[in-house]
Amino acid sequence: MGKITGFMEFERLDEGYKPVPERLKNYKEFVIGLDDQQAKQQSARCMDCGTPFCNSGCPVNNIIPDFNELVFQGDWQNAIEVLHSTNNFPEFTGRICPAPCEAACTLNVNDDAVGIKSIEHAIIDRAWSEGWVLPRPASQASGKKVAVVGSGPAGMAAAQQLARAGHAVTLFEKNDRVGGLLRYGIPDFKMEKSHIDRRVAQLQAEGVTIRTGVMVGVLPEGSKVTNWAHETVSPAQLQSDFDAVLLTGGAEQSRDLPVPGRDLAGIHFAMEFLPQQNKVNAGDTLADQLRAEGKRVIVIGGGDTGSDCVGTSNRHGAASVTQFEVMPEPPVEENRPLTWPYWPLKLRTSSSHEEGCEREFAISTKEFLGADGQVTGLKTVRVEWKDGKMAEVAGSEEVLPADMVLLAMGFVSPVATVLDSFGVARDARGNARAGTDVVGGYATNVPKVFAAGDIRRGQSLVVWAIREGRQAARAVDEFLMGFSELPR
Repeated sequence: MGKITGFMEFERLDEGYKPVPERLKNYKEFVIGLDDQQAKQQSARCMDCGTPFCNSGCPVNNIIPDFNELVFQGDWQNAIEVLHSTNNFPEFTGRICPAPCEAACTLNVNDDAVGIKSIEHAIIDRAWSEGWVLPRPASQASGKKVAVVGSGPAGMAAAQQLARAGHAVTLFEKNDRVGGLLRYGIPDFKMEKSHIDRRVAQLQAEGVTIRTGVMVGVLPEGSKVTNWAHETVSPAQLQSDFDAVLLTGGAEQSRDLPVPGRDLAGIHFAMEFLPQQNKVNAGDTLADQLRAEGKRVIVIGGGDTGSDCVGTSNRHGAASVTQFEVMPEPPVEENRPLTWPYWPLKLRTSSSHEEGCEREFAISTKEFLGADGQVTGLKTVRVEWKDGKMAEVAGSEEVLPADMVLLAMGFVSPVATVLDSFGVARDARGNARAGTDVVGGYATNVPKVFAAGDIRRGQSLVVWAIREGRQAARAVDEFLMGFSELPR
């Protein structure tokens, strides 16, 4: 450990933010990261526990005490080696991961957790600035070819691992750019897309072939190929051309709110709204972009996607933004003896909330109201929870005005297109049925077809996607070669 008494001497130091009026003028990142001295002081708080719960709290099992110690010693180059040994893309997780590792930090039992995420952020940004992040092409080709379908964090991680194992990897993406929800779901003010572009260049330098604008499978009925991609590839073609196929698409089927008035204009899924702004930021021209300026916006859904809608609406210049959450308002402080080292239930206020947002808890929408086909308001009711069941509070109905409603209630399953086209069996939630056993892990019921990431486990975190991509890459490598030296 860097400093035996560090956790008693130093308080947690959080990353800073640029002022709200400044950051609302653009879509640039506004987090002010720790400098070298601040990162060293934060790393000194790590107690190097006999049982470091942070390691198991982190889905990719980052070796956190080790890189904390290296930062304290000023050995940043070895710190990034330790970090990269478990995490292909720490610049993604260092920006948008909610940091379950910090919830599991032993210091979090009765004090503020070590700022692990901020240290990770500092390490990878330093590594890029110093030129330490370089391509690592395989020294020998295996002669095997692998198709990875879906270029989100799971697909990117799997493609990189498989390429480094010597396989010829082709990464297929239906959109025009690589990144999945990282590219078109996460706003630029949370993670600028140059971070993805740098990794794409690294993947290509390591031998990964990238094909964008390619839809794998049969299009949904009524869809046109130009709405999705400029070409399609059949599952039979992939199964013929490649020795293994790994499906790493997302859980893109948004949860709907089927109440009266749902067909009114001005009601949109979050994933109709957010990608458009990212496309505009990338230089695309959209004829009918969904815009929130001057509108009374109501966001239904209290999670991260809802928060992203809040931040984007504020940057558009919305007249007002209100966010609904059907669950009751959680406590400001969690019950640590009850929840540690697991992810706690507590009130979480994001940077987007701080930029301007009214938050309503324990509220449900009964009906969308409109005039001339356009939404004008919502009929709502307060709810309470008893024995795990929701009940309406009598006499609590009210009407709230709205010019735009954004549905951000999460995702229920992958879009069935790819799975059904391959004939992949699905579980009760509509995800690809594929286990995670050490032997035969991530394999589906279809020969030589594997699945990982949100398409297998359902909507989840970027850090879980990276973990699944890495583990699935090892499973595919074992399938192709009979053994694997890739880390699991």
